[in-house]
Amino acid sequence: MCYTYLVMQKDYDVVIVGGGASGMMASIFSARNGFKTLVLDHNEKLGKKLYITGKGKCNVTNNSSIETHLINIITNSKFMFSALNQFSPQDTIQFFEDNGLKLRTERGNRVFPASDKSSDVIKTLEKTMRNYGVEVSLNESISKIEKVDNKFHILCTSDYKYTANSLIIATGGVSYAGTGASNFGYEVAKQFGHNITKPKSALCPIVVKEDVSSLNGLSLRNVCLIYKNAKTQITEQGDLLFTFNSLTGPIALTLSSKINKLDIANTKLFLDLKPGLSPEKLDAKFQREFLEFAKKDYRNYLNTLLPASFIEFFMKKTKIKNKKISEFTKNDRQTLINTLKKFDFTIKSLDNINVSIVTSGGVDVKEINAKTCESKLVENLYFVGEVLDVDALTGGFNLQIAWSTGYVAGNSIKN
Repeated sequence: MCYTYLVMQKDYDVVIVGGGASGMMASIFSARNGFKTLVLDHNEKLGKKLYITGKGKCNVTNNSSIETHLINIITNSKFMFSALNQFSPQDTIQFFEDNGLKLRTERGNRVFPASDKSSDVIKTLEKTMRNYGVEVSLNESISKIEKVDNKFHILCTSDYKYTANSLIIATGGVSYAGTGASNFGYEVAKQFGHNITKPKSALCPIVVKEDVSSLNGLSLRNVCLIYKNAKTQITEQGDLLFTFNSLTGPIALTLSSKINKLDIANTKLFLDLKPGLSPEKLDAKFQREFLEFAKKDYRNYLNTLLPASFIEFFMKKTKIKNKKISEFTKNDRQTLINTLKKFDFTIKSLDNINVSIVTSGGVDVKEINAKTCESKLVENLYFVGEVLDVDALTGGFNLQIAWSTGYVAGNSIKN
């Protein structure tokens, strides 16, 4: 017996692959301009990565100037100049407030929903999509995309076939595989002739060779983390956190994005535990206090300088035995100063890309029109958000990339 399988076909002006931040934003402006728009996503819900953004609070954007955003974009900031000028951080704030989401601004100009719930950001986007008639199909796995006679044909494993005059790829990077992240967008880009800059970890822990397991969970406030090679020195000041095998926290995450394109294996990181004091000022401080605390032993004296859970680790580094402060030599004092100012670690690697906050790498932006996010190689094919080779530091800057590129693509669809 012969069976015939029917493929259900639906026709659209625009199909968007990916229902994250950039895909949802693109759909809203595409549909607002009168185009029949469909969002396809292989997850069971929209905005899955948005749910965990900003520790579940969703740092929507940074309420600062375009220039500040460009400074905080580490990779291909020039590419983002046009998109940010078309849809600025202030436009993002206005968009969400106009659509009923109350926002507030915290330290560092970071903008969050007033409720501190990322789900409210997603609900606002979903409501706005419905208001403009955007159609959504979830749990859709795409088996094939091709362009025939100026139309894109998207075949899904569910035996649905969608056609579109324009196709927007908003599949994100490969970070956080648990949210459904994959290299699908890169494969589509390569299929249509685009080059892919190799994905790398960004905003991720820095794994070190030293055994730091005893420091797991320790937080150091207002310290400096320094990377230095023959040509450059990068210094980040702020808070640092230890895991069982790595350095993380704000300054380590920032530094990771600045060094991820360098050959960093087996190079040194230096931790300045007292950035507010020069070696000379530390020496003067110790000379005074060594007289005052002459009867204290070394371990107890370190309690005045360092968190208790760091002291044993620090003492091993100095190799100074636990003795009375009165027994300290000039060389001991210099060793203490040097260790406080240049506590070194050896980099093993950046942590796995699955745990990085964003992906550095993606579709080569030299092949993308910065004003529209349209491919320069294939007409009516667009790439937006993290699938592009653009990434930024923490603080709302990466989500602004998603909003701005989503906007320009959705707003640039042609009849």
